[in-house]
Amino acid sequence: MPDTAPDAHVHLALHPQHPSAVVATLTGNTLHTARATLASEGFRPASDDTMLLVRIDHEEPYYANITANLLRDTGITVDISYQLQEEIDTEWTWADHPMTWLDRDGIRLVSADAQKIHDDIQSGRLTIHLYAHDGHTTVAVGTYQHAESVHLHGENHLRVVSGSYDTPGEAIADFERLYGDAVRPGPPPPTDTEQQAAQALAGMSTSQAAIAADAPGKPAVSKTELVPVYAADPGDHEGLLDKFLEEHGEWEKYRTWSDDTTHAVHESLVLRAEFVHEADPDDPQWKIAAYESPVDERLWHATASTTVPVEIMRVLLDSLASADAAQIAAGSQVSEAAIGEATRPLADAGWEQTVDGRWIRWQAPEGHPVGVQFDAFAAHSRNSGLPAWTFWSGDDAGTPQWALHFSSHSATSVLQDVAFEVTQGLAQKPATARRRGLNALSRTDIRAQPAPRAGSSRSQ
Repeated sequence: MPDTAPDAHVHLALHPQHPSAVVATLTGNTLHTARATLASEGFRPASDDTMLLVRIDHEEPYYANITANLLRDTGITVDISYQLQEEIDTEWTWADHPMTWLDRDGIRLVSADAQKIHDDIQSGRLTIHLYAHDGHTTVAVGTYQHAESVHLHGENHLRVVSGSYDTPGEAIADFERLYGDAVRPGPPPPTDTEQQAAQALAGMSTSQAAIAADAPGKPAVSKTELVPVYAADPGDHEGLLDKFLEEHGEWEKYRTWSDDTTHAVHESLVLRAEFVHEADPDDPQWKIAAYESPVDERLWHATASTTVPVEIMRVLLDSLASADAAQIAAGSQVSEAAIGEATRPLADAGWEQTVDGRWIRWQAPEGHPVGVQFDAFAAHSRNSGLPAWTFWSGDDAGTPQWALHFSSHSATSVLQDVAFEVTQGLAQKPATARRRGLNALSRTDIRAQPAPRAGSSRSQ
Protein backbone atom coordinates (compact mmCIF):
# COMPACT_ATOMS: atom_id res chain seq x y z
CA MET A 1 0.00 0.00 0.00
CA PRO A 2 1.51 3.39 -0.95
CA ASP A 3 2.56 5.80 1.79
CA THR A 4 0.13 8.50 0.70
CA ALA A 5 -2.17 8.36 3.71
CA PRO A 6 -4.34 11.42 4.39
CA ASP A 7 -1.86 12.70 6.98
CA ALA A 8 0.81 13.19 4.28
CA HIS A 9 0.78 16.92 3.59
CA VAL A 10 3.07 19.39 1.77
CA HIS A 11 2.88 23.16 2.16
CA LEU A 12 4.64 25.23 -0.53
CA ALA A 13 5.58 28.87 0.06
CA LEU A 14 8.05 31.48 -1.06
CA HIS A 15 11.42 31.58 0.68
CA PRO A 16 11.42 34.44 3.23
CA GLN A 17 14.70 35.89 1.91
CA HIS A 18 15.60 34.60 -1.54
CA PRO A 19 13.53 36.40 -4.24
CA SER A 20 11.96 33.40 -5.94
CA ALA A 21 13.00 30.24 -4.07
CA VAL A 22 10.34 27.91 -2.66
CA VAL A 23 10.16 26.19 0.74
CA ALA A 24 8.31 22.88 1.08
CA THR A 25 7.17 21.98 4.60
CA LEU A 26 6.22 18.32 5.07
CA THR A 27 3.95 16.94 7.79
CA GLY A 28 2.66 13.45 8.41
CA ASN A 29 3.98 10.01 9.33
CA THR A 30 4.62 8.52 5.88
CA LEU A 31 6.52 10.99 3.73
CA HIS A 32 8.80 8.82 1.59
CA THR A 33 6.86 9.42 -1.62
CA ALA A 34 6.57 13.14 -0.93
CA ARG A 35 10.33 13.48 -0.35
CA ALA A 36 11.15 11.44 -3.45
CA THR A 37 8.79 13.49 -5.64
CA LEU A 38 10.15 16.79 -4.35
CA ALA A 39 13.74 15.60 -4.86
CA SER A 40 12.97 14.53 -8.45
CA GLU A 41 11.97 18.13 -9.22
CA GLY A 42 15.06 19.71 -7.67
CA PHE A 43 14.05 20.27 -4.04
CA ARG A 44 16.89 19.73 -1.56
CA PRO A 45 16.50 18.72 2.09
CA ALA A 46 17.07 21.45 4.68
CA SER A 47 15.80 19.45 7.66
CA ASP A 48 13.73 16.34 8.33
CA ASP A 49 10.52 18.13 7.39
CA THR A 50 11.71 20.94 5.09
CA MET A 51 13.02 20.99 1.52
CA LEU A 52 14.12 23.92 -0.65
CA LEU A 53 13.89 24.64 -4.37
CA VAL A 54 16.54 27.19 -5.44
CA ARG A 55 17.32 27.73 -9.12
CA ILE A 56 19.68 30.04 -11.00
CA ASP A 57 17.01 30.82 -13.62
CA HIS A 58 14.49 32.09 -11.00
CA GLU A 59 11.83 29.73 -12.36
CA GLU A 60 11.04 28.17 -8.97
CA PRO A 61 7.31 29.07 -9.00
CA TYR A 62 6.86 27.36 -12.37
CA TYR A 63 8.54 24.15 -11.22
CA ALA A 64 6.84 24.30 -7.82
CA ASN A 65 3.48 24.19 -9.61
CA ILE A 66 4.58 21.14 -11.62
CA THR A 67 5.73 19.49 -8.38
CA ALA A 68 2.41 20.25 -6.68
CA ASN A 69 0.51 18.53 -9.49
CA LEU A 70 2.79 15.48 -9.30
CA LEU A 71 2.28 15.24 -5.54
CA ARG A 72 -1.49 15.48 -5.90
CA ASP A 73 -1.43 12.75 -8.55
CA THR A 74 0.00 10.42 -5.89
CA GLY A 75 -2.74 11.34 -3.41
CA ILE A 76 -0.66 13.70 -1.27
CA THR A 77 -2.39 16.81 0.05
CA VAL A 78 -0.73 20.02 -1.15
CA ASP A 79 -1.51 23.62 -0.33
CA ILE A 80 0.22 26.67 -1.76
CA SER A 81 0.64 30.03 -0.03
CA TYR A 82 -1.14 33.03 -1.52
CA GLN A 83 2.11 34.77 -2.46
CA LEU A 84 3.49 31.73 -4.26
CA GLN A 85 0.20 31.13 -6.06
CA GLU A 86 0.30 34.72 -7.25
CA GLU A 87 3.75 34.11 -8.72
CA ILE A 88 2.59 30.89 -10.35
CA ASP A 89 -0.40 32.61 -11.95
CA THR A 90 1.69 35.48 -13.35
CA GLU A 91 3.29 34.55 -16.67
CA TRP A 92 6.36 36.57 -17.58
CA THR A 93 8.28 37.13 -20.76
CA TRP A 94 12.02 37.83 -20.79
CA ALA A 95 12.39 41.22 -22.43
CA ASP A 96 16.16 41.11 -22.99
CA HIS A 97 16.79 37.42 -23.55
CA PRO A 98 19.59 37.19 -26.16
CA MET A 99 18.08 34.14 -27.89
CA THR A 100 15.34 36.17 -29.53
CA TRP A 101 14.24 33.29 -31.76
CA LEU A 102 13.04 31.22 -28.80
CA ASP A 103 9.52 31.22 -27.42
CA ARG A 104 8.81 30.91 -23.69
CA ASP A 105 9.00 27.11 -23.71
CA GLY A 106 12.27 27.22 -25.63
CA ILE A 107 13.75 29.66 -23.13
CA ARG A 108 12.78 27.32 -20.30
CA LEU A 109 14.51 24.42 -22.03
CA VAL A 110 17.74 26.42 -22.33
CA SER A 111 17.45 27.45 -18.67
CA ALA A 112 16.81 23.86 -17.63
CA ASP A 113 20.00 22.72 -19.38
CA ALA A 114 21.95 25.54 -17.70
CA GLN A 115 20.49 24.53 -14.34
CA LYS A 116 21.68 20.95 -14.87
CA ILE A 117 25.21 22.19 -15.64
CA HIS A 118 25.14 24.30 -12.48
CA ASP A 119 23.90 21.39 -10.37
CA ASP A 120 26.53 19.06 -11.85
CA ILE A 121 29.28 21.53 -10.91
CA GLN A 122 27.93 22.03 -7.40
CA SER A 123 27.64 18.28 -6.81
CA GLY A 124 31.15 17.57 -8.08
CA ARG A 125 29.94 15.50 -11.01
CA LEU A 126 31.45 18.10 -13.37
CA THR A 127 34.92 19.37 -12.45
CA ILE A 128 36.00 22.70 -13.96
CA HIS A 129 39.70 22.84 -14.88
CA LEU A 130 40.13 26.31 -16.42
CA TYR A 131 38.10 29.39 -17.25
CA ALA A 132 38.48 32.62 -19.23
CA HIS A 133 36.56 35.67 -20.39
CA ASP A 134 36.16 35.78 -24.14
CA GLY A 135 35.36 39.50 -24.25
CA HIS A 136 31.64 38.95 -23.88
CA THR A 137 31.05 36.26 -21.27
CA THR A 138 32.69 33.53 -19.21
CA VAL A 139 33.90 30.33 -20.84
CA ALA A 140 35.27 27.21 -19.12
CA VAL A 141 36.51 23.67 -19.67
CA GLY A 142 35.63 20.73 -17.45
CA THR A 143 35.24 16.97 -17.23
CA TYR A 144 32.31 14.82 -16.12
CA GLN A 145 33.00 11.87 -13.83
CA HIS A 146 33.63 8.76 -15.93
CA ALA A 147 32.44 10.64 -19.02
CA GLU A 148 33.38 13.22 -21.61
CA SER A 149 35.08 16.60 -21.25
CA VAL A 150 33.25 19.76 -22.34
CA HIS A 151 33.68 23.41 -23.16
CA LEU A 152 31.10 25.70 -21.53
CA HIS A 153 29.95 29.10 -22.75
CA GLY A 154 27.95 31.71 -20.82
CA GLU A 155 26.81 32.29 -17.26
CA ASN A 156 23.81 31.45 -15.08
CA HIS A 157 20.69 30.58 -17.11
CA LEU A 158 22.55 31.10 -20.42
CA ARG A 159 25.39 28.61 -19.87
CA VAL A 160 25.55 25.92 -22.55
CA VAL A 161 27.87 23.13 -23.62
CA SER A 162 29.69 24.50 -26.67
CA GLY A 163 31.92 21.49 -27.41
CA SER A 164 32.61 17.90 -26.34
CA TYR A 165 35.89 16.00 -26.22
CA ASP A 166 36.89 12.41 -25.59
CA THR A 167 39.66 13.23 -23.11
CA PRO A 168 40.51 16.07 -20.68
CA GLY A 169 43.84 16.60 -22.43
CA GLU A 170 42.17 17.32 -25.76
CA ALA A 171 39.62 19.65 -24.18
CA ILE A 172 42.22 21.61 -22.18
CA ALA A 173 44.65 21.93 -25.11
CA ASP A 174 41.92 23.28 -27.38
CA PHE A 175 40.70 25.64 -24.67
CA GLU A 176 44.18 27.09 -24.17
CA ARG A 177 44.56 27.46 -27.95
CA LEU A 178 41.28 29.36 -28.19
CA TYR A 179 41.71 31.73 -25.24
CA GLY A 180 45.47 32.02 -24.72
CA ASP A 181 46.57 34.53 -22.09
CA ALA A 182 43.02 34.98 -20.80
CA VAL A 183 42.98 31.45 -19.35
CA ARG A 184 42.88 31.17 -15.56
CA PRO A 185 43.08 28.03 -13.38
CA GLY A 186 40.11 26.49 -11.61
CA PRO A 187 36.43 27.41 -11.77
CA PRO A 188 35.39 31.05 -12.38
CA PRO A 189 34.28 33.23 -9.46
CA PRO A 190 30.60 32.67 -8.68
CA THR A 191 28.16 35.13 -10.22
CA ASP A 192 25.81 37.23 -8.09
CA THR A 193 23.00 34.83 -8.95
CA GLU A 194 25.06 31.79 -7.92
CA GLN A 195 26.07 33.47 -4.66
CA GLN A 196 22.48 34.28 -3.80
CA ALA A 197 21.41 30.70 -4.55
CA ALA A 198 24.16 29.36 -2.31
CA GLN A 199 23.19 31.77 0.46
CA ALA A 200 19.56 30.70 0.25
CA LEU A 201 20.54 27.05 0.62
CA ALA A 202 23.13 27.62 3.35
CA GLY A 203 21.27 30.26 5.33
CA MET A 204 18.12 28.28 6.02
CA SER A 205 18.74 26.64 9.38
CA THR A 206 16.51 23.89 10.69
CA SER A 207 14.76 26.21 13.12
CA GLN A 208 14.28 28.91 10.48
CA ALA A 209 12.99 26.44 7.93
CA ALA A 210 10.41 25.08 10.33
CA ILE A 211 8.68 28.44 10.73
CA ALA A 212 9.60 30.45 7.64
CA ALA A 213 7.22 28.97 5.09
CA ASP A 214 3.98 30.55 6.32
CA ALA A 215 2.59 27.14 7.25
CA PRO A 216 -1.02 27.26 8.44
CA GLY A 217 -1.44 27.56 12.19
CA LYS A 218 2.14 28.63 12.81
CA PRO A 219 3.00 31.98 14.40
CA ALA A 220 3.89 34.88 12.16
CA VAL A 221 7.57 35.71 12.01
CA SER A 222 9.44 38.83 11.04
CA LYS A 223 10.63 38.44 7.46
CA THR A 224 13.68 39.85 5.73
CA GLU A 225 14.84 39.98 2.16
CA LEU A 226 18.29 39.97 0.61
CA VAL A 227 19.03 43.30 -1.09
CA PRO A 228 22.07 45.05 -2.58
CA VAL A 229 24.06 46.52 0.29
CA TYR A 230 23.52 50.08 -0.93
CA ALA A 231 19.74 49.63 -0.46
CA ALA A 232 20.01 48.26 3.08
CA ASP A 233 18.89 50.05 6.23
CA PRO A 234 21.60 51.89 8.23
CA GLY A 235 21.85 49.14 10.85
CA ASP A 236 23.62 49.16 14.22
CA HIS A 237 26.61 51.51 13.92
CA GLU A 238 27.16 51.54 17.68
CA GLY A 239 27.51 47.77 17.58
CA LEU A 240 29.86 48.03 14.60
CA LEU A 241 32.19 50.35 16.54
CA ASP A 242 32.22 48.03 19.57
CA LYS A 243 32.89 44.94 17.45
CA PHE A 244 35.64 46.67 15.47
CA LEU A 245 37.47 47.65 18.65
CA GLU A 246 37.00 44.16 20.07
CA GLU A 247 38.44 42.47 16.97
CA HIS A 248 41.33 44.88 16.39
CA GLY A 249 43.46 45.14 19.50
CA GLU A 250 45.81 47.63 17.83
CA TRP A 251 43.00 50.20 17.92
CA GLU A 252 42.20 51.85 21.24
CA LYS A 253 38.97 53.48 22.41
CA TYR A 254 38.81 57.02 23.79
CA ARG A 255 35.73 58.97 24.90
CA THR A 256 35.42 62.75 24.98
CA TRP A 257 34.64 64.54 28.22
CA SER A 258 30.98 64.92 27.22
CA ASP A 259 30.59 61.27 26.13
CA ASP A 260 29.03 62.50 22.90
CA THR A 261 31.86 61.13 20.81
CA THR A 262 34.04 58.03 20.80
CA HIS A 263 37.44 57.89 19.11
CA ALA A 264 39.03 54.72 17.78
CA VAL A 265 42.75 55.41 17.41
CA HIS A 266 45.41 53.14 15.92
CA GLU A 267 48.38 52.51 18.19
CA SER A 268 50.61 54.38 15.71
CA LEU A 269 48.35 57.44 16.17
CA VAL A 270 48.31 58.03 12.38
CA LEU A 271 44.81 56.66 11.78
CA ARG A 272 41.75 57.78 13.72
CA ALA A 273 38.02 57.15 13.49
CA GLU A 274 35.61 59.47 15.28
CA PHE A 275 32.05 58.32 15.98
CA VAL A 276 29.33 60.81 17.00
CA HIS A 277 26.72 58.91 19.02
CA GLU A 278 23.80 61.29 18.55
CA ALA A 279 24.63 62.83 15.18
CA ASP A 280 21.95 64.84 13.42
CA PRO A 281 20.71 63.26 10.17
CA ASP A 282 22.38 65.97 8.06
CA ASP A 283 25.71 65.76 9.89
CA PRO A 284 28.48 63.15 9.61
CA GLN A 285 28.34 60.33 12.14
CA TRP A 286 31.74 58.93 11.19
CA LYS A 287 34.90 60.95 10.59
CA ILE A 288 38.06 59.16 9.44
CA ALA A 289 41.40 60.97 9.52
CA ALA A 290 44.91 59.95 8.40
CA TYR A 291 48.17 61.66 9.40
CA GLU A 292 51.80 61.33 8.34
CA SER A 293 52.80 61.30 12.02
CA PRO A 294 50.99 61.99 15.31
CA VAL A 295 52.06 65.66 15.19
CA ASP A 296 51.77 66.37 11.46
CA GLU A 297 48.86 67.81 9.51
CA ARG A 298 46.08 65.63 8.26
CA LEU A 299 46.83 63.91 4.93
CA TRP A 300 43.32 62.77 3.99
CA HIS A 301 39.95 62.21 5.58
CA ALA A 302 36.52 60.66 5.04
CA THR A 303 33.04 61.24 6.45
CA ALA A 304 29.89 59.13 6.49
CA SER A 305 26.31 60.17 7.12
CA THR A 306 24.10 58.47 9.70
CA THR A 307 22.25 56.60 6.94
CA VAL A 308 25.23 54.82 5.37
CA PRO A 309 24.51 51.05 5.55
CA VAL A 310 26.53 49.49 8.33
CA GLU A 311 28.03 46.81 6.05
CA ILE A 312 29.67 49.52 3.93
CA MET A 313 31.15 51.14 7.02
CA ARG A 314 32.34 47.72 8.20
CA VAL A 315 34.29 47.28 4.95
CA LEU A 316 35.77 50.78 5.28
CA LEU A 317 36.97 50.18 8.83
CA ASP A 318 38.32 46.73 8.01
CA SER A 319 40.17 48.21 5.05
CA LEU A 320 41.86 50.74 7.36
CA ALA A 321 42.97 47.86 9.59
CA SER A 322 43.95 45.43 6.82
CA ALA A 323 47.44 46.70 6.02
CA ASP A 324 50.33 48.67 7.43
CA ALA A 325 48.85 51.76 9.10
CA ALA A 326 51.55 54.08 7.79
CA GLN A 327 50.95 52.87 4.24
CA ILE A 328 47.20 53.45 4.48
CA ALA A 329 47.68 56.82 6.21
CA ALA A 330 50.08 58.02 3.50
CA GLY A 331 47.23 57.75 1.02
CA SER A 332 47.62 57.97 -2.76
CA GLN A 333 48.46 60.73 -5.18
CA VAL A 334 45.72 61.72 -7.60
CA SER A 335 46.46 60.27 -11.03
CA GLU A 336 44.68 58.61 -13.90
CA ALA A 337 46.13 55.26 -12.84
CA ALA A 338 45.00 55.72 -9.22
CA ILE A 339 41.48 56.67 -10.31
CA GLY A 340 41.33 53.64 -12.59
CA GLU A 341 42.51 51.32 -9.83
CA ALA A 342 40.08 52.75 -7.27
CA THR A 343 37.12 52.34 -9.63
CA ARG A 344 38.05 48.99 -11.16
CA PRO A 345 35.19 47.20 -9.33
CA LEU A 346 32.75 49.67 -10.91
CA ALA A 347 34.05 48.93 -14.40
CA ASP A 348 34.01 45.18 -13.73
CA ALA A 349 30.34 45.46 -12.67
CA GLY A 350 29.40 47.30 -15.88
CA TRP A 351 28.79 50.73 -14.35
CA GLU A 352 28.50 53.54 -16.90
CA GLN A 353 31.18 56.26 -16.72
CA THR A 354 30.43 59.81 -17.84
CA VAL A 355 32.40 63.06 -17.76
CA ASP A 356 30.63 66.34 -17.02
CA GLY A 357 33.04 69.25 -16.74
CA ARG A 358 35.06 68.75 -13.58
CA TRP A 359 33.09 65.65 -12.51
CA ILE A 360 33.58 62.03 -13.47
CA ARG A 361 30.56 59.95 -12.53
CA TRP A 362 29.88 56.22 -12.42
CA GLN A 363 26.25 55.09 -12.41
CA ALA A 364 24.97 51.60 -11.68
CA PRO A 365 23.35 49.85 -14.67
CA GLU A 366 19.61 49.54 -15.16
CA GLY A 367 18.94 52.79 -13.34
CA HIS A 368 19.66 51.46 -9.84
CA PRO A 369 19.87 54.46 -7.49
CA VAL A 370 23.55 54.32 -6.56
CA GLY A 371 26.61 56.07 -7.93
CA VAL A 372 30.13 57.34 -7.42
CA GLN A 373 31.41 60.82 -8.24
CA PHE A 374 34.95 62.19 -8.55
CA ASP A 375 35.44 65.97 -8.41
CA ALA A 376 38.66 66.87 -10.27
CA PHE A 377 38.57 70.46 -9.02
CA ALA A 378 38.34 69.42 -5.38
CA ALA A 379 41.00 66.76 -5.90
CA HIS A 380 43.55 69.25 -7.17
CA SER A 381 42.68 72.22 -4.97
CA ARG A 382 44.55 72.47 -1.67
CA ASN A 383 42.09 74.89 -0.09
CA SER A 384 38.83 73.34 -1.27
CA GLY A 385 36.63 71.93 1.45
CA LEU A 386 34.69 69.88 -1.10
CA PRO A 387 35.07 66.10 -1.18
CA ALA A 388 37.05 64.60 -4.05
CA TRP A 389 35.07 61.34 -3.93
CA THR A 390 31.40 60.78 -3.14
CA PHE A 391 29.73 57.38 -2.86
CA TRP A 392 25.98 57.82 -2.68
CA SER A 393 22.57 56.22 -2.99
CA GLY A 394 19.34 58.03 -3.83
CA ASP A 395 18.15 60.40 -6.51
CA ASP A 396 21.55 62.05 -7.05
CA ALA A 397 24.80 62.95 -5.30
CA GLY A 398 23.37 66.33 -4.26
CA THR A 399 20.35 64.93 -2.38
CA PRO A 400 21.37 61.39 -1.38
CA GLN A 401 19.70 58.91 0.94
CA TRP A 402 23.20 58.28 2.24
CA ALA A 403 26.62 59.60 1.30
CA LEU A 404 30.21 58.64 1.99
CA HIS A 405 32.81 61.33 1.20
CA PHE A 406 36.58 61.04 0.74
CA SER A 407 39.08 63.86 0.40
CA SER A 408 41.88 64.10 -2.14
CA HIS A 409 44.79 61.66 -1.59
CA SER A 410 42.58 59.05 0.08
CA ALA A 411 44.17 55.61 -0.04
CA THR A 412 43.36 53.87 -3.32
CA SER A 413 43.08 50.48 -1.60
CA VAL A 414 40.38 51.81 0.75
CA LEU A 415 38.44 53.40 -2.11
CA GLN A 416 38.62 50.15 -4.07
CA ASP A 417 37.41 48.06 -1.13
CA VAL A 418 34.41 50.35 -0.65
CA ALA A 419 33.69 50.34 -4.40
CA PHE A 420 33.72 46.54 -4.46
CA GLU A 421 31.31 46.34 -1.51
CA VAL A 422 28.92 48.87 -3.10
CA THR A 423 28.81 46.89 -6.36
CA GLN A 424 28.83 43.33 -5.00
CA GLY A 425 27.71 43.42 -1.36
CA LEU A 426 24.41 42.01 -0.13
CA ALA A 427 22.59 42.65 3.13
CA GLN A 428 19.38 41.70 4.93
CA LYS A 429 16.50 44.17 5.09
CA PRO A 430 12.97 43.85 6.51
CA ALA A 431 10.77 42.61 3.70
CA THR A 432 8.40 45.09 2.08
CA ALA A 433 5.36 44.33 -0.07
CA ARG A 434 6.57 41.85 -2.64
CA ARG A 435 6.83 42.97 -6.25
CA ARG A 436 5.07 40.72 -8.69
CA GLY A 437 7.31 38.66 -10.92
CA LEU A 438 11.05 38.25 -10.78
CA ASN A 439 13.27 40.35 -8.56
CA ALA A 440 15.26 42.60 -10.90
CA LEU A 441 17.82 43.41 -8.19
CA SER A 442 18.85 39.78 -7.99
CA ARG A 443 20.03 39.52 -11.57
CA THR A 444 22.12 41.73 -13.79
CA ASP A 445 21.51 39.96 -17.08
CA ILE A 446 17.73 39.38 -17.11
CA ARG A 447 14.93 41.89 -16.97
CA ALA A 448 11.38 40.59 -16.73
CA GLN A 449 8.14 42.26 -17.73
CA PRO A 450 4.53 41.05 -17.92
CA ALA A 451 3.63 39.08 -21.01
CA PRO A 452 1.47 41.05 -23.47
CA ARG A 453 -2.24 40.40 -23.43
CA ALA A 454 -3.84 38.54 -26.26
CA GLY A 455 -4.14 40.76 -29.29
CA SER A 456 -1.56 43.27 -28.16
CA SER A 457 1.76 43.82 -29.93
CA ARG A 458 5.00 42.64 -28.35
CA SER A 459 7.53 45.39 -27.76
CA GLN A 460 10.91 44.93 -29.37
